[in-house]
Amino acid sequence: MVELKTDASIDAMYEAGQVVGRALTAVRKSAAVGVSLLELDEVAREVLRQAGARSPFLGYRPSFAPTPFPAVICASVNDAIVHGIPTAYRLRDGDLVSIDCGAELDGWVGDSAISFVVGRPRAADLRLVETAERALTAGIAAAVAGNRMGDIAHAIGSVCRAAGYGIPEGFGGHGIGRRMHEDPPVPNEGRPGRGLRLRHGMVLAIEPMLIGGGTDGYHEAPDGWTLRTNDGSRAAHAEHTVAITEAGPRVLTER
Repeated sequence: MVELKTDASIDAMYEAGQVVGRALTAVRKSAAVGVSLLELDEVAREVLRQAGARSPFLGYRPSFAPTPFPAVICASVNDAIVHGIPTAYRLRDGDLVSIDCGAELDGWVGDSAISFVVGRPRAADLRLVETAERALTAGIAAAVAGNRMGDIAHAIGSVCRAAGYGIPEGFGGHGIGRRMHEDPPVPNEGRPGRGLRLRHGMVLAIEPMLIGGGTDGYHEAPDGWTLRTNDGSRAAHAEHTVAITEAGPRVLTER
């Protein structure tokens, strides 16, 4: 069931989203060669603590997970697509890093992700990250009251496929509100004009995931959380929490 949020609820979600935006900004500034993923997790924890927010990631255990998630960020490096668990791994020159973070404030949740390269970037990685952001922008632009979910999915998928990238099947965005994952699902590929009609008050986490090698295959790592590309190519992930309003899409996780 899709819950329509009131304008006051959307304003409250915006406040949660700003905490997420600050956390991602702080993590990005702290990411450097030699810094560990656990240290980046602690940076995000401190932002949440100072804001009086809690993490919807920490302790989260969906049906597929063998253990509760142990951190407040997902840190996915190089061939990891999403759901990477922060470890003692220290970043190396040229690593492509995707950071996903959420915050719950006053009962409302925000969720967002960024990808970036540490140190000296490869041109192919910069293109991959830039395309993820363009796909996100296209998806947001299609998040208009009166459109359909397929319009968002088609906008994202068109950008990804035109650039020659793969899209992991079965993974995409989601509704968000009092809980991190709510109805409806938000696919990253689809047919325009199909699916659920978008209405004022829907709030969606829109999140393209791109596989650099052009294939769609992925597998689950032994930790039971991390998704990795089958071909070993690098991946990128971008995400914003977006409210559907009569005035147009409203990004709640600006950074």
